[in-house]
Amino acid sequence: MFTQRWIKASFALATALIFSSPLAAAHSVSLELVAEGLTAPISFSPLPDGTALIVEQTGYVRLWEGKGKVRTEPVLNWTNHLCAILVGGFDERGTIGLAVHPSYPKVRKAYLTYSATLRASAPTNFDSTLRLAELTFAPGEPLRLDPQSERILLEIDKPYMQHNSGRLAFGPDGFLYMSVGDGGNANDEGKRPETGNGQNLQTHMGKILRIDVNAPNGHGIPPTNPFADGKEGLPEIYAYGLRNPWGMSFDKGGDHGLYEADVGQNLFEEVNRIELGGNYGWRLREGFTAFNPKDNTKPLPEGPKVGARGEPLKEPIAVYKNVGVFRRDPEAYGMSITGGYVYRGKALADLPGDYIFGDWSRSWAGPMGVLLAAHPSGTVGEPWKIEQLTVKPEKKMWAFVVAFGQDNEGELYVLGNETALLAAGKGKIWKIVPAVE
Repeated sequence: MFTQRWIKASFALATALIFSSPLAAAHSVSLELVAEGLTAPISFSPLPDGTALIVEQTGYVRLWEGKGKVRTEPVLNWTNHLCAILVGGFDERGTIGLAVHPSYPKVRKAYLTYSATLRASAPTNFDSTLRLAELTFAPGEPLRLDPQSERILLEIDKPYMQHNSGRLAFGPDGFLYMSVGDGGNANDEGKRPETGNGQNLQTHMGKILRIDVNAPNGHGIPPTNPFADGKEGLPEIYAYGLRNPWGMSFDKGGDHGLYEADVGQNLFEEVNRIELGGNYGWRLREGFTAFNPKDNTKPLPEGPKVGARGEPLKEPIAVYKNVGVFRRDPEAYGMSITGGYVYRGKALADLPGDYIFGDWSRSWAGPMGVLLAAHPSGTVGEPWKIEQLTVKPEKKMWAFVVAFGQDNEGELYVLGNETALLAAGKGKIWKIVPAVE
């Protein structure tokens, strides 16, 4: 829980931010409320019939039937599979990500990431075990995931409660991609003698993983994975050098690229375009700057340009400043990036091809989430331009921005909470629609 002194400081910061908000945006949108009364909605997965599965962090998967209706009976109750999460408090653990098999309903399977009790083989001073599990939809109606069908595909022991990531997405290649945070401690310093999980190829933490769920054991290794033979790194690794990837999605159009938002330490929030075998720099770099583990608010004047294997470090496509340090800077949009999608819908006429995303909040003290758009530069290597989207009418969305969703037509949804805590009934989902006054 937050100390009284810390809360007062956060409120003071919030007040300062209200009078030093970013420059006016060129684009405006409105938000249509499509679901409410949820508890920490964290994932939105569309089904072919236009409905969607909503994951609540506290252990439930629910069916959104459209037009503001969420079915009362859950599709899955997973509460007894979770470690002891802080319901009513702040926690990053729980049920985190879900992806439905791309051949559904022919293949009636879904994949779930969640925080389980620490397994027996883990270091005793670790916190929990992040699991990737396969579940099968039960036959008949109503739609339901069979809890007895669980097949565990991957387990990753986590030293701290934070930086789980656990976002899931199927790629156009049919493989399942999973993002994993660096473990949770500041500056990527863990409970083991070594530090730097992001650069350590012998751990899954700080990585994007890729597996073939259609293999007989549900955990095949795509032969083109950069370390598929396991000699230099773990065979599941697709890309590395990440801190806490919070949002991972494939472009429905264009070249179907993979985009990932990475939460920074203190200075910068970034968007990366993920490439096979890419090293995205953490903890050697944060944003475009050299990271200084001795003082994480002051970048080093120079830093390495390559990783330990001599590979060049990949730079982000877009970066903005963190409001915690750059309090009055007009380009400091928030304090924790929330990844979204390249927009390929039809409703927002001025935004196709832009990466639409957000920031969790401009303050811990209250729900001050923001919506953002990154516009492609048109020049290879030049950063994308970021702008804050104006929401009309003002304060239509007064929430912490937790996640984004995308439906079958490419339209986008915002998942938010009225509180930073895991509080019952405070979660809502909005559809992003053209601006109305």
